[in-house]
Amino acid sequence: MAETFEEISAADFFYRNRDIAGFTNPARAIFSSIRELIENSLDAADLAGLPPDLYVRLSYESEELIESETTTEKKAEGEEEAEGFETNVYKLRVEDNGSGVPARHIPAAFGQVLFGSKYKLRQTRGTFGLGGTMALLYGQITTHKPAYVKSSTGMSRVYEYKLMVDIQKNRPLILDRKVLLNKEGWRGTTVEFCLEGDYIKAMTRILEYLKQTALVNPYANITFVDPKGRLYKFNRVTTKMPPPPKETKPHPYGVDVETIQRLMRVTPCRNMVDFMRYHFHRVGEITAVRFLESAGIGKTKDPRKLKHEEIVRLVRMMKNFDGFLPPDASCLSPLGVELLKAGILKELKPEFIAACQRQPSTYSGHPFIVETAIAYGGNVPKRGDFILYRFANRIPLLYDEASDVSWKIVKAINWRRYRVTPEMPIAILVHICSTKVPYKTVGKEFIADRPEVKKEILNGIREAARQLQHFLTKRQYVERETRRLTIFAKYLPKIVQFSTELAGKPKPPKVTRMLEKVFQRYGDSLIWQPVKNVREKAVIKAIVQNVKAAEVKVEPGYDLTDYIRVYVLVDIAKGDKVNYLNTEYIVDSVEDVLFKDQFIYHTAICKRVFK
Repeated sequence: MAETFEEISAADFFYRNRDIAGFTNPARAIFSSIRELIENSLDAADLAGLPPDLYVRLSYESEELIESETTTEKKAEGEEEAEGFETNVYKLRVEDNGSGVPARHIPAAFGQVLFGSKYKLRQTRGTFGLGGTMALLYGQITTHKPAYVKSSTGMSRVYEYKLMVDIQKNRPLILDRKVLLNKEGWRGTTVEFCLEGDYIKAMTRILEYLKQTALVNPYANITFVDPKGRLYKFNRVTTKMPPPPKETKPHPYGVDVETIQRLMRVTPCRNMVDFMRYHFHRVGEITAVRFLESAGIGKTKDPRKLKHEEIVRLVRMMKNFDGFLPPDASCLSPLGVELLKAGILKELKPEFIAACQRQPSTYSGHPFIVETAIAYGGNVPKRGDFILYRFANRIPLLYDEASDVSWKIVKAINWRRYRVTPEMPIAILVHICSTKVPYKTVGKEFIADRPEVKKEILNGIREAARQLQHFLTKRQYVERETRRLTIFAKYLPKIVQFSTELAGKPKPPKVTRMLEKVFQRYGDSLIWQPVKNVREKAVIKAIVQNVKAAEVKVEPGYDLTDYIRVYVLVDIAKGDKVNYLNTEYIVDSVEDVLFKDQFIYHTAICKRVFK
């Protein structure tokens, strides 16, 4: 009996193999759906040049499920996670203020697999043009309900669609279409659809994903309402955004035979020199001539008439020619050290942050930039091991951590040389941005072990670790000197008194003058702004200590790391502001230390000011 051959569409392929795209089980599916739509919304806002405002709501499709879900949630809280899944039908709604989708593209953008705006050589969160449509496709195959899409580019019309995916033909099925007047000038996209999932098991991952997304996008407002009506808000701390990436041309080191053949079909050039200059990144006339001479291809030859063996030789010589300039980073949009620190400070409130951005590099002709950071103390939890936050093109990577190249690097580093142990509250952040992130799978969960990428990540972590080492060394020194100073200040007045009596002097010298020399030598620099004159600022010397739990009553919304104790000689008062290590504090209480009615120094408790 003869074997039967058939052709299936892209939608049919992913319908049969949805595990490839990350929809492996109900919990993973609901997480992937939220993630893909949020990333599309963030990309759209970046394209519009507006700080993103995202609203995400996950609700029960039927109110009758609330009671059963509550029972399941209580059971999940009291017992260890079981292997099975408690699936329910949910309604997911995502709204954004992005660029919007042109009306003619709305049906295909949401109802056709592998159709999108991501197939260009520039940095985007999406890679395959698959995720958003795959989420709607998953909702369709589990609930058989249409998706609702509303979008406008800010022009005079708003377009609403109800649609489904024709899986066998990979085409959108438009069930309803409305055109409304855009009286308010609204711009953005709203997507709503039903899907089957298990939110109870996915909840921890979803909340962690939102937290990390807010960390790496500190200019975004993200609001999430879960099925129980609980509100989670992640507010922006800045409106400054990274520069948008520019579309670029392919680099000669990253092309293959198929790329050359495609360019040959569309090129307007009539000779090889113009062909090289017009279609390739950072190739000028001199470089093109030198390359063509080394490749043995005529400069005046028509590129459209190249033979197959000439194309193969051209590609081989491109990869071996060392005269091409490396790609520039204009097609990339790294977060930058300032925004990276702002995001970490907002979410983790660490005692210390070290961040660095590596110089642009390349692998296989694809440019990339690595950014790394290390946060110490504050709200960084102690877990007995390092906490690793992984990002690619500002996408949090939560799954398959052990397979990621960053985790292997962290484990291979000798941290003792940096005075660091895994038991310390330390979080390590690695962000790679590229026109082609070297993912290992379509699910976009971990980075492959490419030598060029590995080298940049290793050097970036080492650079941040050296800054942490300097901080820890200085802090140990300051703590030691502070203990000495505290004892010295405590007993100095008595030493002065006894010395005066032994010397037979009628009047002891002023202790404060002696302390001034100690403060100048061992003190930290603070910027002091008195409450009596807010325009007056002065740099003063002070001894700074972390407070102990018994010394302060922590107010709601604060924790112990938000308070410091300072020892000063100036007339500091309650309500004054001080700036220490680029962090602003307000004086909460002041105590004068006296010895026989003689002023020695002031000690003040200061709490952090949150803007």
